[in-house]
Amino acid sequence: MNLTWLLRMARWARNPPSPQRVKLVLGVIALCLVIFGYEWLFGWPEWLTPQKLRP
Repeated sequence: MNLTWLLRMARWARNPPSPQRVKLVLGVIALCLVIFGYEWLFGWPEWLTPQKLRP
């Protein structure tokens, strides 16, 4: 562990983030997991695959 990370954790322990920020971060993580799950179940769409351009 780096000293910077220890200081950051100490600051978070003294001043935890607001409930709104925690909900925002969890919402973003949930959205990423939903997108990943959709891609894992159904695959990557063909129309989003980049095509090689001829020079």
